[in-house]
Amino acid sequence: MVEYDKDAIVYPYITEYLRNETPKHDGFLKDLEEYAEKNSVPIVQPETAQLLSVLCAIKRPLRILEVGCAIGYSSILMSEFLSDGGTITTLEWDADTAQIARENIKKAGLSDVINVICNDAKEVLPTLTAEYDIVFLDGPKAHYIYMLNDCIRLLKKGGLLIADNVLYKGMTADDEHVIRRKITIVKRLRRFISAQMQRKELKTVLLPLGDGVTVAVKI
Repeated sequence: MVEYDKDAIVYPYITEYLRNETPKHDGFLKDLEEYAEKNSVPIVQPETAQLLSVLCAIKRPLRILEVGCAIGYSSILMSEFLSDGGTITTLEWDADTAQIARENIKKAGLSDVINVICNDAKEVLPTLTAEYDIVFLDGPKAHYIYMLNDCIRLLKKGGLLIADNVLYKGMTADDEHVIRRKITIVKRLRRFISAQMQRKELKTVLLPLGDGVTVAVKI
């Protein structure tokens, strides 16, 4: 049984059903999932991972930009659906975590495909000039709003901007659930969601999946 408190975004039995019906990973991805659980490393939830896989399979991107590499799980997951010659650039501010990601990427045989940049995303994004088919935001949630303009600039027309954890255990949607020490993050996530919805260059949907996901297409 999936355990949830009052901050659950969807009913526990719904999440349990989704996870039971979602095909399980094997091999190295399974090893990374077990490592993440054992070491309390935040990676995308199973249903969010499946959404990423589906979107990447539809898009077949040539270039992906990821903000928030952690141990490399999402990058390795998405790499399966790259077009021939495709690459992923992933940003991670913590040096120790970035090193673990590089080791995992090497073990997966993807060192020529996935490039880990160890630096603050807010510093790196303004320096990038390539266009990306997919931008995946999974870094510090309070910084999403400050990265939105660069994310839109870096997206190709028809490109996807995917942001994880935007409902933040339900706190984004309901003041009564907000923990005091999380107020700033919640306020900035609300600004981020509203900004996406109002940008004429984007068509955005907010999904109550996992910890909340927005998917926007640049039109």
